[in-house]
Amino acid sequence: MPQMSPLNWLILFIFFTMIFIFINLLNYFILNYKFSSKNEMQKINNKLNWKW
Repeated sequence: MPQMSPLNWLILFIFFTMIFIFINLLNYFILNYKFSSKNEMQKINNKLNWKW
């Protein structure tokens, strides 16, 4: 029935939007970023001691 087609499109849109949001939430909470500490940054800065 063509009268039901807009409802089907709406359900599909909501379904795929929910999947998209779910995948983004998984990516956000699963990935662990490792931040470098200040000690590591100081070691890198000490290596760049230029002698002109």
